[in-house]
Amino acid sequence: MLNIEAIRSQFPILAVKAHGQRLVYLDNAATTQKPLRVLDASRAYYETANANVHRGAHYLSGLATEAHERARRTAADFLRAPSPNGIIFTSGCTMGINLAAQTLAAWKGVRRGDEVIISADSHHSNIVPWQILCERRGLTLRVVPLTEELTFDEDAFAAMLSAKTKVVALPLISNALGLVNPLKRAFAAAKRANPRAVTLADGAQAAASMPVDVQELGCDFYAFSGHKMYAPMGTGVLWGREELLEELPPWLAGGEMIREVTFEKTTFNALPFKYEAGTPDVEGAVALAAAMDFMREIGMQNIHGHEAALTAALFDGLSALPGVRVLGPRAPRGPLVSIAAQRAHPYDIGALLDQMGIAVRTGHHCCQPLMQRLGITGTTRFSLGVYNTEEDVRAALSGTERALAMLA
Repeated sequence: MLNIEAIRSQFPILAVKAHGQRLVYLDNAATTQKPLRVLDASRAYYETANANVHRGAHYLSGLATEAHERARRTAADFLRAPSPNGIIFTSGCTMGINLAAQTLAAWKGVRRGDEVIISADSHHSNIVPWQILCERRGLTLRVVPLTEELTFDEDAFAAMLSAKTKVVALPLISNALGLVNPLKRAFAAAKRANPRAVTLADGAQAAASMPVDVQELGCDFYAFSGHKMYAPMGTGVLWGREELLEELPPWLAGGEMIREVTFEKTTFNALPFKYEAGTPDVEGAVALAAAMDFMREIGMQNIHGHEAALTAALFDGLSALPGVRVLGPRAPRGPLVSIAAQRAHPYDIGALLDQMGIAVRTGHHCCQPLMQRLGITGTTRFSLGVYNTEEDVRAALSGTERALAMLA
């Protein structure tokens, strides 16, 4: 069993009073708070090792380079990747998906008439980059519908697959519904239909709440954001299968991603530097690694079990409230529950909860097509982290009940 009070003591921001109330932070799907270990790692880097990396011959540059590459090894271990060479540091999941999509847009392996498959529960960041790819290269975008229970429709997906399938890009956990999608089965089916199909997992909502093995998952790309897993904003990783990264062209051009430049020709650097142009965010990578170490020391299975128990209690409690529709089934679910109320606007619920010290997210959650499918403008979303408690869940349930009564 986790020592939650010891964990909470590592997050100074949880002591903040919101409108004079104890802060109940349930907006972790948008961004998580940062533990002292991460804050200390960021400060220590700037106090003891700040320098540009890889090209310097002096002492501090050596320290910074080792810290940056140690962070890359930590990320590879976190994802159970075969080597650090597939780890590309990004500014977050959005940049990671765009990097994948835009390199594929310039790849000779993509041909007019090919098809890209995404799912109806995708975040805008997993919709728009693929729309741009399709427009540029004459591809067709296909969308896997949801079942009546709002789960990924595997039968419809299977019917879409063919030799034309070039890209399958799916969220591991829906950021709007919280449901865990069957990516391992989906990616295996895509490879059977076309062994040259490229598979990408949007891992933004999964990275902090469940152990991930990219090799077992069977993906070619895995993207996630640091700010949703106790690391700073502006950090993230795109992991790519090395054989594919070798074949794809680079994305950004500049320093570090080159091996040799003349006015006649440029040769590109080895992986992963081929995809990391310019001065990297070394401090961000170091702090991201500190967040991964923080989670691994607690144990990803322990985090998953703790959050799953709280999520089940939250789901059951919200389901019992009159006039409330909880979106999606109870399981399989990540630490996230969204509701739509019959007689109350999501924003009004969120505003009243805020006055009670309870932080939630309201709106369409960058999933406008999904909201249109559901016939609503948005939801009230409760999302949990490792520092949340049973008391937080009780506060959310009583606060929601009170808010609904006030809005009736």
